[in-house]
Amino acid sequence: MKIDVHSYAENFVGEDEILTNARARGLEVGAQDASQGTGSFISFLAHLISAQSVVEVGTGSGVGSLWLLRGMIESGTLTSIDAEAEHARIARIAFAEADISPQRFRLITNPIVDVMGKLTDRAYDLVVLRHDAEDLSFSVDEAYRMLRTGGVLVIDNFFGEGKISDPAQRDPRTIALRECGKAIRSATKLWQTSLIGVGDGLLLATKR
Repeated sequence: MKIDVHSYAENFVGEDEILTNARARGLEVGAQDASQGTGSFISFLAHLISAQSVVEVGTGSGVGSLWLLRGMIESGTLTSIDAEAEHARIARIAFAEADISPQRFRLITNPIVDVMGKLTDRAYDLVVLRHDAEDLSFSVDEAYRMLRTGGVLVIDNFFGEGKISDPAQRDPRTIALRECGKAIRSATKLWQTSLIGVGDGLLLATKR
C-alpha cells in the first residue's frame, strides 16, 4: 500500500486542544486558516529566525496566529490583519484560552490596503500572507518595504487548490497567484526564493 507522505508530513506535529477548538470555530464562520503542517512550519520558521516582530495578513480564527506566537521569542509582538470583525472576535477567544498576554498581539480589523501602507519600514522579521489573491501584488510590495534585510515573506495557499500548475486554469485568483510567483522568482536582486509543498503550498522569499 502506498503511503501518502503529504498527509504524513501534515500531521507530523499535532495540534493541542486550544488549536483544535480554534480551528473548529473557524470552520463555523468559514475562516481560512493555516493547515496543521503549515502552522508547524511557520512556527518553526519564526523560531529559526528568532522573530520578534511579525505581521500576519488574514487572521482567520487565530490558528496561524497561535502557531506564530509559539515560535516567536517571548517578548515578540504579532500584528494580525483581517477585514472580518468576526474573525478578530474568535481569535481573541483562542488567545485567551492560550493565555496569550494582550501585549503580545494587536488585531486590526480593516481592509488590507488601508492598513499595510501604514506599517513601519524595515521593522518586521516575518510577514505571512493568507488572504484573497486580488490584493497580492500590493501586499508583496508592502511586505518588501516592511521587512528588515534577511526578513522572510511567506505566501500561504500558493498552489491555489492545485490550480496554479495547470496552464488551463485561467480564473482571476489563479492568474494572480501565478503572476505574483513569477514576479518574485524573477526579482533575484530583491528576493531569495523557494517554493515548498506544505499545506496548499508555501512560497518563501527572504529579503536580500
